[in-house]
Amino acid sequence: MPGPDLTLVQLTDTHLLPPGELMHDVVDTAANLVAALEMVERSSLPVAALLLTGDLADAGAPAAYRRLRDLVEPAAHRLGAEVVYAMGNHDERGAFRAEVLGLAPSTGDNDTVTTVGGLRIVSLDSSEPGRHDGHLAPAQLDWLADVLTTPAERGTVLVVHHPPLPSPVPTVHLLRLRDADRLADVLAGTDVRFVVAGHAHHAGCGALAGVPVWVGPALAYGIATVPPEGRLLAGADAAFSRIDVFGDQIVATAVPLSTAQGVYDVAAAERLRMVREVVGAW
Repeated sequence: MPGPDLTLVQLTDTHLLPPGELMHDVVDTAANLVAALEMVERSSLPVAALLLTGDLADAGAPAAYRRLRDLVEPAAHRLGAEVVYAMGNHDERGAFRAEVLGLAPSTGDNDTVTTVGGLRIVSLDSSEPGRHDGHLAPAQLDWLADVLTTPAERGTVLVVHHPPLPSPVPTVHLLRLRDADRLADVLAGTDVRFVVAGHAHHAGCGALAGVPVWVGPALAYGIATVPPEGRLLAGADAAFSRIDVFGDQIVATAVPLSTAQGVYDVAAAERLRMVREVVGAW
């Protein structure tokens, strides 16, 4: 069976803390990140890039960013993958630039362009100091429009922490990207094929200006989208996403770090042979 042309792995809302600290006194966010990276490394995925799409540290502590890099970058090196880091509302700009990007501290936006296998990945900083909802400044949108004037070989994937979509969770809905219609105006008619977001702590999909939008599940914990009446509910559920480019199609898949009882563990070649006997080889 032919595999994808390119695979991206999205690790969002890692909420790393300094060593010895647990998120909400419950979640070992570093252990979740390690589990996700180990799962990817044990697979045969030819990962082109790791997308860390915001809320990388829970409170912007420099030690948390150093811990993040110490876990992510050796794994990326072993995979032969690029790393794309994006800011989230829990991140602190000065520490993020110094500890993650190795740049001088600054209060400015952190927008980047990375190309892997002909696919352009544009990361926009939707964070705004002092706020938890998302915002893109006019200058950022002008910069994006200028970048998109030249099409990329395989098109463009846009990374932004705050989803430019509504959410069924009322708190997440209030904290989405503001004025998403301005971003839609920039994307219309360009080579942007896919938008990847995080922030929501639940998986979701939609479209903006006709471009598919994927909201990846969080590595720290998950928010229930069908909670008991009158309640908001979160559980220590961790997941990440694989995003595969198959020719002119891009497919996003949520990957849970599940502790549920296994259902089957069989040789892939044997199971594929059985399925082909039923449906016939394509």
